[in-house]
Amino acid sequence: MPVNSMPGVFQLSPDELLREATQASRLGVAAVLLFGIPDRKDARASSAYARNGVVQQAVRLLKKELPHLIVITDVCLCEYMEHGHCGIVQQGKVLNDPSLKLLARTAASHAEAGANMVAPSDMMDGRVQAIRTELDRLGFTDTPIMSYAAKFASAYYGPFRDAAESTPKFGDRRSYQMDAANANEALREVAQDIQEGADIVMVKPALAYLDIIHRVKTEFGYPTAAYSVSAEYSMVKAAAAKGWIDERAVTMESLLAMRRAGADILISYAAMDVARWLKEG
Repeated sequence: MPVNSMPGVFQLSPDELLREATQASRLGVAAVLLFGIPDRKDARASSAYARNGVVQQAVRLLKKELPHLIVITDVCLCEYMEHGHCGIVQQGKVLNDPSLKLLARTAASHAEAGANMVAPSDMMDGRVQAIRTELDRLGFTDTPIMSYAAKFASAYYGPFRDAAESTPKFGDRRSYQMDAANANEALREVAQDIQEGADIVMVKPALAYLDIIHRVKTEFGYPTAAYSVSAEYSMVKAAAAKGWIDERAVTMESLLAMRRAGADILISYAAMDVARWLKEG
């Protein structure tokens, strides 16, 4: 199913996912990051950690058919919660600590399915430690964690909420995602996640937060990922469709800026286009 606000992006069934991942792999894309949309949502996000959940099925399929492909799973609860928030809600409040067990259980279910890496994106405090503890307890000591360590409450996420069907039914996510003006908090969050056992830290969004990417890489010297988010992609697509910009040139320049700022890993909805352009030279 096409995502109207993200031209060229689709919600994919397992067979469609396999075709897309196969094409991406042939183009040279080394890894995919999976998000799931369940058939049923509830107040405990039970589909997030179900053995036969949509992400778990997708992981098994990809690892069976494309064993060389690095499969990373987004670990969050918002797509699976009936209210659209990233944790358990009681009396209109998102509860941090009770949500950790569900996040750890979700990450473990992804590892059991064969995920090469898990990527918690919820921004609950303490979730990296909870996930690391659970993975180690179950014998997944070699499964790395890529933490959405500096994830801001951003206006740049709008199109993705259409893609993931995860818009909150009330309020917003500012109580657990970060204020765009607070760069120092970003560094504290990254430091905490590294201390808790994150193997890779991520800054999200990327282009409007190049200073954060640079400060994180300079301060910690840790493997750093930059997530070029949905609005970054959609704005380029929309302007290119009008003939106002050169899509290829703007996309490549933007990604280069992220690398120049210090990102070791780039996450982009334009990954297949970029891989194709690189092959073309």
